[in-house]
Amino acid sequence: MAKILLVEDDIDLAVTISDGLSAERHTVETFHDGLDGEATLKMTEYDVIVLDWDLPGMTGIELLRKFRSSGGSTPVIMLTGKGEMAEKEQGLDSGADDYITKPFNLKELAARIRSVLRRPPLLQSNELHYGNLSLDPAKFRVTRGGEELRLLPRDFALLEFLMRHPSEVFSVDTLLARVWQYDSDATPEGLRVAIRRIRKVVDVSDDLSQSVIENISRVGYRLRGR
Repeated sequence: MAKILLVEDDIDLAVTISDGLSAERHTVETFHDGLDGEATLKMTEYDVIVLDWDLPGMTGIELLRKFRSSGGSTPVIMLTGKGEMAEKEQGLDSGADDYITKPFNLKELAARIRSVLRRPPLLQSNELHYGNLSLDPAKFRVTRGGEELRLLPRDFALLEFLMRHPSEVFSVDTLLARVWQYDSDATPEGLRVAIRRIRKVVDVSDDLSQSVIENISRVGYRLRGR
């Protein structure tokens, strides 16, 4: 059936979930720490990720955002004790495909997994849109009005992050930490150069007041509000 990554710090619950999904003929790999989950996602591909919200090392929501920012398109189901709508929206807006609040019935989780596995690839590509710009992380493809644009991988990751958080302002330090954390060349000047490269490719004019990426003086950068 499916190869599933389970990241859950409650060991008893993790064993219960793993046993239940294994009984449905899924292959389940389990980790109990967010950092371990991040490490395995860099090396191994899965069909579905089942991710707890509150994890040691790195929270589930942080892991999800990093995974999506790096181009990961695998369907993600979030497990959490947070039942408020704001938290649910946060999880879904960060790239989760589904959301289950604890406590839950294992049969419900199994049904949710079957549901995301049935979705056509287009729905799992997590394609992003901003005006006439489209960005597909799974295909590493950016288009403007249907015309394909060419970006360096690190520039692609930066544009994708901003497109996932439209109108939110991020400082230089935040962008370096959340987008280029493991890039040895990650510097404030490197970020500014990357933004100039992105603007040159995606903007339709040289007028900075109309640029897709807006510089908020002494604060940081954001995707310009439409």
